[in-house]
Amino acid sequence: MRSKFRSLRTQFVFPTLRKALADATRARADFRITQFSVQGDHVHLLVEADSKQALSRGMQGLAIRVARRVNRLVSRSGKLWADRFFSRALSSPRAVRNALAYVLNNFRKHRTAGEAKIDAYSSAPYFAGFRELRGKPAWDLPRSRRLPLTPQGVPPPAFDDDVPILEARTWLARVGWRKAGLVTLAEGSHAS
Repeated sequence: MRSKFRSLRTQFVFPTLRKALADATRARADFRITQFSVQGDHVHLLVEADSKQALSRGMQGLAIRVARRVNRLVSRSGKLWADRFFSRALSSPRAVRNALAYVLNNFRKHRTAGEAKIDAYSSAPYFAGFRELRGKPAWDLPRSRRLPLTPQGVPPPAFDDDVPILEARTWLARVGWRKAGLVTLAEGSHAS
């Protein structure tokens, strides 16, 4: 989803967007956000939906929810999203694994040297599929083994009832993707 507003990836805007993602993924039983990445002017999502209609309505609800909240936060009005969302169905373990790598490591394409190894503006801190972390989410590691999650001066995400993702229900997104190998922290966002 591409935004007309920049920047979604700030300490000021991201918490509002993150809360909207959490609310949207819990608003419908037939639509789930399983992973996400917020960039300056766009958002990447991995979602599960029970039908094409559920996907359409879930994405429409998410787009409206985010637009209203971000517009209110920054005292702006009008259209937030530049265009409709683009979707692609993933049908193999390799396709899901590559999509995970793309979404969770997308910040590498936009980052400056010295930034975090795990993107705090994504669902990566919750992800239990990085090879280097041996299948544990970043926040479950002992403090001495944690990797830097946030750029200098940016507070880490709060881990509370507003976790913005839900566990995947489909076999492919839950465990099937692992047949193609765990995701590495060093992977660029060129996978697709």
